[in-house]
Amino acid sequence: MEITLVQGLLLALVAFIGSLDQQMEVFLIFRPIIVCFFSGIVLGDVQLGLSSGAVAELAYLGLLTIGGTVPPNPLIAGIMTTVIAYTSGVSAEAALGLSLPFALLGQWIGMILSTLYSGLMKFADDICARGDVAALGRLIALAAFGKALVSAVVIFLSAYLIQEPITVLVSQFPEWLIHGFRVAGNLLPGVGLALLLKVMLKVDNVAYLFIGFIIATYVEMGNVLPIAIIAVCITFLSYINSKDRQAYDVGGVDDDGI
Repeated sequence: MEITLVQGLLLALVAFIGSLDQQMEVFLIFRPIIVCFFSGIVLGDVQLGLSSGAVAELAYLGLLTIGGTVPPNPLIAGIMTTVIAYTSGVSAEAALGLSLPFALLGQWIGMILSTLYSGLMKFADDICARGDVAALGRLIALAAFGKALVSAVVIFLSAYLIQEPITVLVSQFPEWLIHGFRVAGNLLPGVGLALLLKVMLKVDNVAYLFIGFIIATYVEMGNVLPIAIIAVCITFLSYINSKDRQAYDVGGVDDDGI
């Protein structure tokens, strides 16, 4: 399948809006599960967008920006996963592995822009010293729009201008290499969940992890919705029990009733 000029521009618009949200982290539009959905709408294949978004979201679920770390860009990875799967005809899992260089490109561009933007701090300090709130807002907006514009240009170039070389390159891959990318794409969601658990997992929650694993492995279910409902019920019961325990602790020790 070939991406038209209009589709390339619309994908760039999706990247532009997603990049703005990525800097603010308000609506989480930049997450792969969202941008892939909109990318699928642009390309006329919503099912492909959803499947690509699912595998990409799981893979980049645990990559968090903590301190000065700059993880691979999930926005660019999500869009390019959909684009590669659409233009090359490979599975979403294989496209996820092929999109990794674009995610690393977004990571490097983010680091370069952050380094360049550090030169604006002197101007920001001078504006703050003058108490000019409007000028400070314009400076912040200019920096945000500049970074979003770069992301849009990267997506337009990658999705439209170089789509033919990418398609030709992927078509030259032998079947065993495509299978390797597919296997890597299947492993990446597990890596993403492992990274997320490394941040979130506590000793008190280990039992819930194994309960979910056993249910998902040994109980035949058509989708994960029943598991999600069970998880919500367990969470609700844990919340009620914790509230009762707190109320008991606040009540103090037992007395003789006199």
